[in-house]
Amino acid sequence: MIETATIDKEQLVDEVMAAIDQGDDARLRDALADLHPADSANLVASIPEPDREHLWTCMPEETAGEVISHLDDVARGSLIEQMEPREVALAVGSLEHDDLVDLVGSIPEEYGDAILESLDPEGRERLEATLAYPEDSAGRLMDVSAVAVRADVSLEVVLRYLRRRESLPDHTDGLMVVDRDGIYIGKLPLSSLLLNQPELSVAEVMTEEADRVFVDMPETEVAHLFDRRDLVSVAVTDAGGRLVGRITIDDVVDVIRTEAEHQLMNMAGLAEEEDLFAPVLPSARRRALWLGINLGTAFLASWVIGMFEATLAQLVALAVLMPIVASMGGIAGSQTLTLVIRGLAMGRVSVANRLWLARKELAIAFLNGVLWALVVGGIAYLWFGNPGIGLVLSAAMVVNLLVAAFAGITIPLVMDRLGIDPALAGAVVLTTITDVVGFMSFLGLATFFLL
Repeated sequence: MIETATIDKEQLVDEVMAAIDQGDDARLRDALADLHPADSANLVASIPEPDREHLWTCMPEETAGEVISHLDDVARGSLIEQMEPREVALAVGSLEHDDLVDLVGSIPEEYGDAILESLDPEGRERLEATLAYPEDSAGRLMDVSAVAVRADVSLEVVLRYLRRRESLPDHTDGLMVVDRDGIYIGKLPLSSLLLNQPELSVAEVMTEEADRVFVDMPETEVAHLFDRRDLVSVAVTDAGGRLVGRITIDDVVDVIRTEAEHQLMNMAGLAEEEDLFAPVLPSARRRALWLGINLGTAFLASWVIGMFEATLAQLVALAVLMPIVASMGGIAGSQTLTLVIRGLAMGRVSVANRLWLARKELAIAFLNGVLWALVVGGIAYLWFGNPGIGLVLSAAMVVNLLVAAFAGITIPLVMDRLGIDPALAGAVVLTTITDVVGFMSFLGLATFFLL
């Protein structure tokens, strides 16, 4: 038996893979029976794809639906390909509305249709209405199970109403307040409901200026709103102000995690849906294009070096030192690039403050350029005994750091203006610029002053 409560994740994966190799299904069922669905999903994603189907046959039926909902899109796709649509529909039928929305929107159409057909008419209508909202919008993210009360009733009536309910939706920190037409007018915090006199009306204690979002707001903006204002839940309204649902912190955490993974994978040139244990050929195909682009930029830098072949033949020391200029420029530029991309993602970079930001980054680049130019220039002089090489290296260092800072600012701004994700291609463009400028400035100055 695998003791899941007493071993860490790595040990659990090792034990489960050993049980799969040995065909010990009893051990697998014992391990999966004690796991939370989210932990089971992480375990499935940690198993190489050929063994996932075997592991899935041992998954408890009562948690299978939740496990599917916790899987990332690629691992989920590889798993349900081995299942019949009706089998998937039966497994996920007990999921909450917002989990079903996320699931149906990310699986093949025949599986989504099977899930819709398995629901009762009311559930199907609600799911179809939510799926009609734009992808990655607040409407797709929301949960329609918001508890709403009227402003003209007393707190005592609200308390009696809540006691008649079997439960409250998860992450309920307040009740949504609406008028007779369903128009959202405020929020009744649970603390206000419990701590005030029961004869008071909802209108007397509710928060009228409570936050709200519209159904078409991008989910990334919703996440930023939660981050800035430390929200637990927020009302979602249509264009006419009618309450249609709510978004809770657990949904926003998923958005933040997905956005972080998106930027991390893009900066490495990987597809967002890259599966750690995907088959070799599909993974190789996805990465080949990015490697080809990088190869093209490398040839460009090599062409620049080739322009100064005669200079390098006469001063071999230049070949030893020139990677320093390009490397320092690349590091300095990537620091600026990362800061600007983060600022754009958080909505902190605007037309009004771009010039100030540019001046600041250029000033930092100049100060660091001068500092490290003195250091590397001195080292080059002591190494080769040629003061001219030290001066040329120092000058090229300052030039390349200034260019790197300027590129680190302008590249993400231009890409953002063109609708291109700066995290996707910004690093490649920046590296190309710093390599070309670094080699050209160093070798060009050496050709002009030392030969």
